[in-house]
Amino acid sequence: MTKKLAAEFFGTFWLVFGGCGSAVLAAGVPDLGIGFAGVSLAFGLTVLTMAYAVGGISGGHFNPAVSLGLAVGGRFSWGELVPYWAAQLIGSFCAAGMLYVIASGTAGFTAGGFASNGYGELSPGGYSMLAALVIEVVLTAGFLVVILGATSAAAPAGFAPIAIGLALTLIHLISIPVTNTSVNPARSTSVAFYADTAAVSQLWLFWVAPLVGAVIGALVWKLLLAPNESLENIGGQDTATA
Repeated sequence: MTKKLAAEFFGTFWLVFGGCGSAVLAAGVPDLGIGFAGVSLAFGLTVLTMAYAVGGISGGHFNPAVSLGLAVGGRFSWGELVPYWAAQLIGSFCAAGMLYVIASGTAGFTAGGFASNGYGELSPGGYSMLAALVIEVVLTAGFLVVILGATSAAAPAGFAPIAIGLALTLIHLISIPVTNTSVNPARSTSVAFYADTAAVSQLWLFWVAPLVGAVIGALVWKLLLAPNESLENIGGQDTATA
């Protein structure tokens, strides 16, 4: 269990440090900035790389919503849910803190939104709370369907991290203008506390929506599963995600 939690800690650290780091340090650099598309790719790459690196140890969740969805889908033990959440949150906070130390090392630094999520005035495109809620639920549900499908017994072995990383990239390409993309409560929580905005007051949505979406996605998948698929016969597939 210790190795599993260490893997979840490091994987979530990498996701936040790489994904949010790309937004904070590289997205807006004049003439050299990577923009929304670059940030989207960075998030996808963090999951893909860590899924291959440590997915075989912990399943590579790196996301409280994913852990919940996998438990609902019968792919993960309910007894490990809370420890996984704790490891993911600790990894996320460590990454956000280290990122803040780096980002603040330049003259004239202001935290601003610090890659946090939001709706209304905190939405990059000014989208409403309802729009943010709907897109986070729908995209997290879709993410769980991809994860469960890519790691099912019928899927080609060894390719799940690629499908999941590309799915997370697509999710960011769709929703960065709406919420700055969460689909991950751990990622949302840590950076919100470093932002110079009211991001903390809006955190409730970025817990509720991904968790609800994960449950919906898992239930939708279970209705489509082959009757003989279970935790015991997945056959070595990683459940690696973001």
